[in-house]
Amino acid sequence: MFLHLGGDVVIPLREVISIINIDHEESPLNREFVQTAQDEGFVIQLASDPISCIVTTKNIYLSPISVYTLKKRADEGRWYKL
Repeated sequence: MFLHLGGDVVIPLREVISIINIDHEESPLNREFVQTAQDEGFVIQLASDPISCIVTTKNIYLSPISVYTLKKRADEGRWYKL
């Protein structure tokens, strides 16, 4: 099962650890987490103005797709295998 994060990026759903909303009033802890990951080269930015952060076992993706939409896609994906 896979999750489409935006653009041409699709990842295995089993790799997803967390999906975080970074659209408004980002937490200082989330900001520090993303900055540290970016400094270490783990961040893949999919949009110039991301609204969600997807933490996986390998990378952190900054996506233009809302947390609600990603969750809905993940829930629907549980019933389908590619």
